[in-house]
Amino acid sequence: MKSYFKWILALFLSFGVSWASAADTEIGAGDTLRINVYGHPDLALETRISDSGNITFPLIGDVKVGGLSPSAAAKKIAGLLERGGYLRNPQVNIAIAQNLSQQVSIFGQVTRPGRYPVDGKRSLTDILAVAGGMTADAGDTVTLVRTRDGKTIKETLDIHSMVKNGDMHKNLELRTNDVIYVERAPRFYIYGEVQHPGTYKLERNMTVIQALSVGGGLSPRGTDRGVKLKRRKPDGTLYEVSAKHEDIVQTDDVVYVRESLF
Repeated sequence: MKSYFKWILALFLSFGVSWASAADTEIGAGDTLRINVYGHPDLALETRISDSGNITFPLIGDVKVGGLSPSAAAKKIAGLLERGGYLRNPQVNIAIAQNLSQQVSIFGQVTRPGRYPVDGKRSLTDILAVAGGMTADAGDTVTLVRTRDGKTIKETLDIHSMVKNGDMHKNLELRTNDVIYVERAPRFYIYGEVQHPGTYKLERNMTVIQALSVGGGLSPRGTDRGVKLKRRKPDGTLYEVSAKHEDIVQTDDVVYVRESLF
């Protein structure tokens, strides 16, 4: 069932990317622009925007383009060329060759962690898809850290519910310098008289009987009556309780199967 959900999530991410027009992207310091003027190859230029948001363009000198869209910057340069008497009705085209100013960071359990451009409108699932999707060790939640009006905001988003229930109002639009962290799935431990003791990924609402099946079931010496749960209190101390098959396993629980006495 869980593998089916992962397949649905991967499919959702691969088709859910909405690629916005680069013309809507705000350009800024560090971006590299490719500028062409129709019919004037001598004015072709590839240049990096300075920290102050300026570029130096032939004939007209310094031009502030930081904070503008490519189309607005092209219109500004065209106006300066015309008003300066250099060209009549110039046709200027600007493309972003490298976008370094509008980026978000994604870390944790994704295939390709790193920094990615938000050229236009990009949602959380867009960036997850660009980063290659979530790994097999990923949990159901994503932490989003962003700064708004000088305040740092941290929000936990449930990707499982977003996809399973179509709860897309939490598929937030990302902005420059947002940080996404894909959490590692919680773990539980199973030891004693089972076929495959060890550490396993804790699935949502996993029961004791499901946990036992993940561990390969009881060994020939194991007994259902000897299943115990070891769980930590808030102060870190361990306590032990008898476990029923329908009990829900919690993060860091230890499922222990004792040896049958008969």
